[in-house]
Amino acid sequence: MSDKRHNIDVEFFRQLDRFTFMVRKRISTAYAGSRRSIHSGRGLDTIGYREYNQGDEIKSIDWKAYARSEKLYIRQFEEDKSLTTHILLDSSKSMDYSGGADLSKFEYATMLAAGFAYLVTKDNDKFAISTFAENVEFSKPRRGRKYLLKTIERLETVPIGGKTDINECTIQYGKAIHSRSLVILISDFMQDPKDIESAIYRFSDHDLILVQVLDRTESSLEIHGHSRLIDLESGVKLDTYISEDLKSEYQKKLTDHINHIGDTCSRVGAEFYTFTTDIPIFDAFFHTISRRKW
Repeated sequence: MSDKRHNIDVEFFRQLDRFTFMVRKRISTAYAGSRRSIHSGRGLDTIGYREYNQGDEIKSIDWKAYARSEKLYIRQFEEDKSLTTHILLDSSKSMDYSGGADLSKFEYATMLAAGFAYLVTKDNDKFAISTFAENVEFSKPRRGRKYLLKTIERLETVPIGGKTDINECTIQYGKAIHSRSLVILISDFMQDPKDIESAIYRFSDHDLILVQVLDRTESSLEIHGHSRLIDLESGVKLDTYISEDLKSEYQKKLTDHINHIGDTCSRVGAEFYTFTTDIPIFDAFFHTISRRKW
């Protein structure tokens, strides 16, 4: 496992002050504590179901009920005035890759996670940033800037290593979420498509965002000729000749993989974004926030 210090540039926080992170809430006023009211909406407790009608939000569909009945139902909740944000950050060995860039995938992903937490903190809502690889390192949701600073300090020295088991980790984490929440998954998502699909459906009852972080050398294979490829998670080495045909095949498979994730997200009403580490971090935030329309 890598125990190096991960440098986290927090200067961009000042720029994020210009934006309001539109966390999906039922009450659009400022934070009003934990008081609840009984209305049809999204919140802590289910108060009933009704059949899906044209015009209803796709995100409101209960996909578990659909799996049982093959009919579309909308879950109705007791309304709550705050929403907890759960951020799951991939800390597996593959995220330690930088490809010669200034930032590794993990450092870039950590900046995104810290930025999301900062924007949630502005609304005085609770958040947690938990890291995962083969298992989850749980963090308890709390609120406040002091907690945010402690979280950033912890992330700067979090160990990087192991393989990614996104299926098992989302099973583990799903048991820790007791109310409808905003869930943000940040990873390179270079795992089995079926495992990623299962993770998406597992969190489909929540307001779900997936953010894929890749290095530019992964998104566009530029090497040519005799090369040695190393799987960072398994350590397996492969000596091969990279031809133009192989590069084209790689690009097609990567595009198909990304499109599969995007299509699955679309089916459950989740959001999916892909960024490479050479994209300015603030541009990534601007793109994500500006597309959150309600």
